[in-house]
Amino acid sequence: MSSISPLSLANGEFYPGQSGTVELVAGQLPSGNPVSIRAHVFRSFRPGPTILFLAGVHGDEINGVEILRRSLRVKLFEKLIAGTVVVVPLLNVYGFNNFSRDVPDGKDVNRSFPGTSSGSLASRIAAGLSKNLLAHCDLAVDFHTGGRGLFNYPQIRYSPDDPEASKAARQFNPPVMLSAKPPSKSLRRSAFKSLGLSVLTFEGGENLRYDGPSIQEGISGIKRLLYARDMLNRPATGLTEREPVELFASSWVRAGRAGLFQWSKRSGYPVRKGEPIGVIHDPHGIRPNKRILSPRSGFIIGHTNSAVVSQGDALFHIGF
Repeated sequence: MSSISPLSLANGEFYPGQSGTVELVAGQLPSGNPVSIRAHVFRSFRPGPTILFLAGVHGDEINGVEILRRSLRVKLFEKLIAGTVVVVPLLNVYGFNNFSRDVPDGKDVNRSFPGTSSGSLASRIAAGLSKNLLAHCDLAVDFHTGGRGLFNYPQIRYSPDDPEASKAARQFNPPVMLSAKPPSKSLRRSAFKSLGLSVLTFEGGENLRYDGPSIQEGISGIKRLLYARDMLNRPATGLTEREPVELFASSWVRAGRAGLFQWSKRSGYPVRKGEPIGVIHDPHGIRPNKRILSPRSGFIIGHTNSAVVSQGDALFHIGF
């Protein structure tokens, strides 16, 4: 959005050089208390892109919330020299308060896009975000972690049919880039299909647990992205650049039987086909150990930290 005219977002209007907050009504609690989603808006005097940084789509995925909290705390976005940044540190307020991935009706907000104002609670939250914020942006970065007990190595996922997203992923410069088709009704898929909006999905760490390296990678990626788009002045010294590990497909290794699980190789390392990467023990010590071998060569981008696994549980996520 290169215009210098007023920018209308939700219940606010922002002129060049103006910053502030807006609130999106997400619904209400059974007690009648309203639930609002807060968006921080930072607009430079100079025209440029409008980028949305979003976290807490899944309420129990805390690292993304912390990435944006720290960025706000150090006033990173107040130093903009061009363009506009919109920051939503916490979208799924319900899930956050209940230590849950979903909203109270059990639905996943990230499987409810583009949403509708007359649908389920998850669908209403998705519709509010789509109408009031996504429709006004040129790029979005959506911060996530692994699910329950699953650790994701810091990575950016982007859609393979979206050249702008590929470019933005390289500017973010994460340790790993995964070109992968997004799930049906996800934010990334819906935004590109209905709005032509490129969305990057950052994954790092696991739910309900801080992971320092993942948090730092997220903050550093935000800075690189804004530097690359001439929205922030690049310091003389600072962020290291690297060649990300590029992956174009992935598959899960699942438990062939239940028991006590220990990994011997974790996320962030390459693996060879047939290499031992973990073992499942019989809790009674009667049955022989079940060795887990990598089914193909690749790079481990996720693993479970659960010590007790059921048959069919996800153990490793391998990209190739």
